[in-house]
Amino acid sequence: MSLNQSNLTFLRQSLPFWNRLTEQEKKLVESNAAARSHPAGSSLHNGSADCAGLFVVKSGQVRTFILSDAGREITLFRLFERDICIFSASCILKNIRFDVFIEAVQDSETILIPTSVYKYLNQNSLAVSDYTNQLLSSRFSDVVWLMEQILFMSFDRRLAMFLLEESAISGGDLLTTTHEEIAKNMGTAREVVTRMLRYFQSEGLVRLSRGEIRILSRKKLQALSSQAAQTPGHGKS
Repeated sequence: MSLNQSNLTFLRQSLPFWNRLTEQEKKLVESNAAARSHPAGSSLHNGSADCAGLFVVKSGQVRTFILSDAGREITLFRLFERDICIFSASCILKNIRFDVFIEAVQDSETILIPTSVYKYLNQNSLAVSDYTNQLLSSRFSDVVWLMEQILFMSFDRRLAMFLLEESAISGGDLLTTTHEEIAKNMGTAREVVTRMLRYFQSEGLVRLSRGEIRILSRKKLQALSSQAAQTPGHGKS
C-alpha cells in the first residue's frame, strides 16, 4: 500500500536522518516506502533468509526474539510507536550471523522502507550510515543487558522487573497475559514462570486469574527488582 499524506508526514518525522537526506534521496524513500498492517501474532521478519527492509512502527507493539536449538523463544527487545526495526534489514548489515525473528505482539501498523532503498541510503549517505551504526550499537547494548540478566540475576528478580515493565507499558496494575507468553519473553519454561508467580501470590505481590495478573504490591515488586544480583550460578532458570 503506497503512502498517503498522513503516513508520509509520520515517516518524515520519525526518521532521525530525514533532514540530512538530499532531495533525490527523500524522493527515493517516499516513492518506494509502503504502509503495512500486521495482525497480532503475525511475522514481520523470519530469520536470516528474510530481508524485507527497514520497518518504522506507526502503532501497536512488535518484539524481536531468537530461538534456541530446542525451539525456546527469548525476547531481545520490544518496539513501539516511532521505533525502528533494524534487524529486519539484517541482510545488508555486516557481521550479523544469527537468526532474528520479529512478530507483532498487538495489531500493528508499520511503514516499510525496502531493502534495496535502505541499502542505497546506507552506502551513499553518511547520515544514514551513522544512524545505522548508532542504532545497531543501541540494540546490541540491549542484548548484552538481557544476557547479563539471564546469567547473573535470580529469576524472581527478573520476573519482578518484567511485571513492572509490563505494568508501565499497559499503564495499570492489571496485566492481560499468560504464563506461556511470559515464558516466551523471558526465555524460560512455562512451569518455571507458574511456580514463581504462585510464590509471588502467596507473598501478596500479585493475584492470579486465567489470562490475567493483577499487581497487588508494587512496593514489594520494586524492592525485589532492586535487590543486588546473586552470584553467577545461583537462582537462575
